[in-house]
Amino acid sequence: MTSVSLSVNGRQRMIDCQPGDTLLETLRGPLGLTGTKSGCEIGYCGACTVLIDGAAAHSCCLLAATMDGREITTIEGIGPDENESLDPVQAAFLETGAVQCGYCTPGFVIAVKALLAENPAPSEAEIRRYLTGNICRCSGFVAIVRAVAAAAESAR
Repeated sequence: MTSVSLSVNGRQRMIDCQPGDTLLETLRGPLGLTGTKSGCEIGYCGACTVLIDGAAAHSCCLLAATMDGREITTIEGIGPDENESLDPVQAAFLETGAVQCGYCTPGFVIAVKALLAENPAPSEAEIRRYLTGNICRCSGFVAIVRAVAAAAESAR
């Protein structure tokens, strides 16, 4: 058993984990943060995307034991503020109909947050290139690309 100290959604946490436990398993298991989804478990689909120190990463491919001192943000850490307002990315996904079954949506929202932090005015080609690590099996990318553009516009 390994003890890891990390910040999860702005809250300092001490986690006990096995050396082979993935960050995804730790988030969903002991921490009960089930918004981060398990899709492929090989880093292909992006359903498990979280922010690690502000950068998008697939949590299914990372060992929890290597996260000591890191800042992790999950979909539960992005959301309604004190005024009950959705994050602009979440609002844009709803307004453009970029949610179908919703399974991939948390991973996309997290990835888009990272993209817009890096590039607040991405072109369509930049959006598509950035989101190649996330897959939507229901809606395709048309509405998702529209949502990212709308979120970028809203943030400006």
